[in-house]
Amino acid sequence: MNGGVLTIYGDSKSGNCWKCQWVAEQMRVPFEWVETDSIGGQTRTEKFLALNPAGQVPTALLPDGRMLAQSNAIMLHLAEGSRLVPSDPYERAKMYEWLFWEQYNHEPSIAVRRAQLQFRGKSEADLDPALLTKGNACLARMELQLQQTPYLVGDALSLADIALVAYTRVAHEGGYDLSAYPAVNAWVARVEGDLGVKSEAA
Repeated sequence: MNGGVLTIYGDSKSGNCWKCQWVAEQMRVPFEWVETDSIGGQTRTEKFLALNPAGQVPTALLPDGRMLAQSNAIMLHLAEGSRLVPSDPYERAKMYEWLFWEQYNHEPSIAVRRAQLQFRGKSEADLDPALLTKGNACLARMELQLQQTPYLVGDALSLADIALVAYTRVAHEGGYDLSAYPAVNAWVARVEGDLGVKSEAA
């Protein structure tokens, strides 16, 4: 179906899609990237919905032909048993804590503001003011942790960092000022260096 190679259907503007690309690269998993414009409607076509009825990217087609959706699920599958998943049960649970928090708190504020301003033609006046407040509360929570540890789960890079760096590194595109969060700023640079990703800093 896909030639026995991982296929990632992703939108190159999406932080959720970057996560899967970065983990595949870290794991040295060969993959084919299929550019899929979610804002332009390519995830709502009959063909795409037959692959992923949720109509979302990223969507991964595994080498054996099975489909897997949701960015953090894809990352976890690709990184199973690797250094990106802590072996200590408590630290692994803390990683999951950050992954759940990222999708429930961080992404719905920071990523949403970015998308509305950068890709949906909205102005600041059009946006719910609560998004800025909620996003800054997320950054403050990360700042508190990163003042104590170099990574979100202690001293080593994990999937928690990859999940959260994706939209944090472009938070300025959503109107957030990362200079107010020096530990977060330093962590973004640290994780981008670990991943070999070019900085998106303003």
